[in-house]
Amino acid sequence: MIRITDSLAISADEIAWAFTRASGPGGQNVNKVSTAVELRFDVARAFLPGDLKARLRPLAGRQLTQDGILLITCQETRSQERNREIALQKLVELLRKAAERPKRRIATRPTRASKTRRLDSKARHSQTKKLRRARPETD
Repeated sequence: MIRITDSLAISADEIAWAFTRASGPGGQNVNKVSTAVELRFDVARAFLPGDLKARLRPLAGRQLTQDGILLITCQETRSQERNREIALQKLVELLRKAAERPKRRIATRPTRASKTRRLDSKARHSQTKKLRRARPETD
């Protein structure tokens, strides 16, 4: 089990791994060893709360496919094991961020001073516009 929060955990069986050859540094191993990691997590089928899935969709962005599969790729290091750890870390961070419930906004009324400032600003703007108007010519 992979712990996300105190009350949320996902099974390691829900994560699928794929390995490919990475671009970038690697020396003689670059053409032999598959160090790039692709993590696949099926959000649509996962046992996650509905509100968490809804918050995850905009957070994941292009990493989430139309089918509801979250794709995280990593080829930062030359080690496959380290790339796996980084990809898993990214998944956990993304799920933790989605698990945070946004604070409810408490509706407040504008203060008297803010109302006065707004009206003063409108009056100044109106006066500026009035001065720009063309005056009719009188003979």
